Amino acid sequence: MPATSTLPRDMPGTAMSRGLTGAEAASRLEEHGPNLLPEPTSPSLLVIFLRQFRSPLIYILLLAAAVSLVVSEAEDAIFIGVVLLLNGVIGSMQEYSAGRAAAALRQLEQPHAAVIREDQVQEIEARFLVPGDLVLLDAGGRVPADLTLMEVNDLLCDESLLTGESLPVRKAAPLPGVPAGDRKAAMAFAGALVTRGRGKGIVTATGLSTEIGRIASEIGKASVSQPPLMIRLAHFSNVIAWTVGIASLILIAVGFLRGLAWSDLFLMSVGLAVSAIPEGLPIAISIALAISMRRMARRNVIVRRMPAVESLGSCTMIATDKTGTLTLNELTVTDIRLPDGTNLVLDAGRDLDDCEIRSSNMSPTEARDRAAKLLKAAMLPNEGALTQEADGWKGIGDTVDVALLAAARKGGLTQDAIAEDYPLVARIPYEPDLKYAASFHRRGDRVRIFVKGSAEVLIDMADRMDTGKGVAPVDRQALFRQKEEMAERGLRVLAFAEGEIRSGADEAYGYHHLVDLVFLGLAGMQDPIRPEVPEAIRECRAAGVDVSMVTGDDPKTAAAIASQAGLQFRPEQVTTGEEVSKAEERGLDHLDELTRHARLYARVASAQKLAIVLSLARNGHFVAVTGDGVNDAPALKHAHVGVAMGRKGTEVAKESADIVVTDDNFASIVSGIREGRTAYSNIRKVILMLVATGAAEMLLFLLAIPLGLPMPLLPVQLLWLNLVTNGIQDVALAGEKPEGDELARPPRRPREPIFDRLMIRRIVLSTLVIGLGGFAVFYWLLQQGYEVSQARNMLLLLFVLFENVQTFTSRSEHRSVFSLKFFGNPLLLLAVVSAQALHIAAMYMPWFRDTLELAPISLAEWAMMLLAASSILVVTELDKWRCRKDVR
Repeated sequence: MPATSTLPRDMPGTAMSRGLTGAEAASRLEEHGPNLLPEPTSPSLLVIFLRQFRSPLIYILLLAAAVSLVVSEAEDAIFIGVVLLLNGVIGSMQEYSAGRAAAALRQLEQPHAAVIREDQVQEIEARFLVPGDLVLLDAGGRVPADLTLMEVNDLLCDESLLTGESLPVRKAAPLPGVPAGDRKAAMAFAGALVTRGRGKGIVTATGLSTEIGRIASEIGKASVSQPPLMIRLAHFSNVIAWTVGIASLILIAVGFLRGLAWSDLFLMSVGLAVSAIPEGLPIAISIALAISMRRMARRNVIVRRMPAVESLGSCTMIATDKTGTLTLNELTVTDIRLPDGTNLVLDAGRDLDDCEIRSSNMSPTEARDRAAKLLKAAMLPNEGALTQEADGWKGIGDTVDVALLAAARKGGLTQDAIAEDYPLVARIPYEPDLKYAASFHRRGDRVRIFVKGSAEVLIDMADRMDTGKGVAPVDRQALFRQKEEMAERGLRVLAFAEGEIRSGADEAYGYHHLVDLVFLGLAGMQDPIRPEVPEAIRECRAAGVDVSMVTGDDPKTAAAIASQAGLQFRPEQVTTGEEVSKAEERGLDHLDELTRHARLYARVASAQKLAIVLSLARNGHFVAVTGDGVNDAPALKHAHVGVAMGRKGTEVAKESADIVVTDDNFASIVSGIREGRTAYSNIRKVILMLVATGAAEMLLFLLAIPLGLPMPLLPVQLLWLNLVTNGIQDVALAGEKPEGDELARPPRRPREPIFDRLMIRRIVLSTLVIGLGGFAVFYWLLQQGYEVSQARNMLLLLFVLFENVQTFTSRSEHRSVFSLKFFGNPLLLLAVVSAQALHIAAMYMPWFRDTLELAPISLAEWAMMLLAASSILVVTELDKWRCRKDVR
């Protein structure tokens, strides 16, 4: 629940009836500033663009481009430049909307406010409100600033966007002797919707000092969590930089000792550095993420920031809110308990004209007839309204009244028809002190009375009860037991009764007529679980992803909803916002200890939700946060990945999130996890292919130069191999389809680097096979009397073949290449064929042949190169077979 606000101590008092004078208001406006959330300072497009180049891998590529220009290798420099420019443009587009979250909060501000100034009611722009102003509230409007209430008349405020609580909060004037600021019920918070009644309050906070302002300040800060992919790539870049640097220094030192010319050494080191640095990786990563973004969009998951694709696949914990995410955010009557113990279940479907009321021991028709009396009593003493519009039914008024009207509609009753049959004579409106509402309706020469309200009050008020076969003396103990059973299931329970009196001329109907009432039964209401949620949570559990619920509701309601949703937790894993606060006061270690075991958080304020998310991250989780309200925005912004609900979510939540689920379907998040894992898997495949081939080229030189052999490949040949023949397969490999077992594997450990044990072993094997194989072929060719240029020509062809075979073996880390559909990735097949065809064409085209020192070879030599290149396929398949055998 938001913290309360109090009047500044140095602020002059406000006359309770006359309000501020114009001079006082102007003075305070100058002192406190306008009642606005300030626009965030947006960086220029140039600054945003330059930010995209703050990465170790980018620094390496910039250095490689600069060196390439120095040695007149403009083609390489141009290629690298294009990749970096494209990366910068894509990143700038993603970041452009990042600063709009705070601006979206402005949409929740009330443009105008009714205030009392100089004893006159005035309507002014809400931005001119100042602390001390007297503000009038009315149903349908939003609270324009944080207020301490002075007078209320049946005032209810929907604070779900701020607190996450699904039910409107009833407001009350301060009790005598209790400071107003100490009572949350006596506060109305900026941005809350007035759903019922009227009120008057004094402004205690405006602008950034309000609760909504504090949230705006929080989400305006830079995110404290980095996407997992960025963390892993930063580590990967450092490994590549050190490896390339050390290898280049070794080669230069050995070459210098052998007496090679400095120019040759420099060209060789540049060529090897460019070969070993996977400059095609950034664009391949972007393509892998973009493909997954399109696939996720088809499943109603819109990705606003590209790295979030992989982040969702990396998450080990989903911290979800309740209202609007696990539930429909629609208070709904789900159960009716008749006095004889009969339980009736109402279909929670959205079509009010096509609903089944069912019971285990009677037909739907009989069940509907048994419910009719109670539903009539729910409809008549009701101040809400239901209207049918083009996009469905819309409710007007208090959410409880609307829910009762919807239930009556499902039971076949229409408000207009009932009102015509039972003309209204008088009404007793709901009052907190009464805890019930009643209405009097003329029916012939009699007046029928219908009452709805608190179960405790109506059970004591009734004398008899309807058993279905007639009326009998009321059994209060049995009725109280029924009420407790329903409450334990997380239902909000209301009771209904009816009575009848003789019609009297000009009689003032009132409380004294509520006697000899017949108790009709109880109705249980709840915000129902989305039908797809339990299965989605089971899939999360199967995928090794924990799910915790963070809500503003009370612990009992939260526990009941969590159980219905399929969350698994023990009673000791339920904690409250109060316990979170106490843990925070004792230090972060105590909070981390609390969140290490807790799985259900109730009565949690927005600031606490953020603290919980950060604590889970400190405990080693990659956290995905779901939400739809303003209160969720800080956690959405600072989590590893924020997932907002698109249909009922606020603009604030959507602008703060990395991902928006357009159908508000929690199950769509599971599809997103699958696609995120696929994207990361494809990135690993690209890295395996690029690093293994680059490392093999370095191994080739590390073997040849110290042993006194000629330079195996010329720098221009290395560039050709790396930028032309190997520059298209990686892009195609990034588009591999899901293998089907993404959700059967546990999530990656949060601290697991890209170079895990499997990746290292596979790279070492591939490097040894390709590097040693290439060296052996080069050495054998020279021993057979081939000229150096001829040996280089055949060695270059061998490495092109090695890379193409390596591309196919990289399609899966675990499955055999022969078990994958050959045409499952047509783009990859086309890329490999095109790369090979391009190299063959270069053997016959004069300019390429002379520049690259290429020449056609015989069929026997082709066969020998193909046989040597197939060795990488054999070794990789044997390693995969051994891995699968170990798993069994």
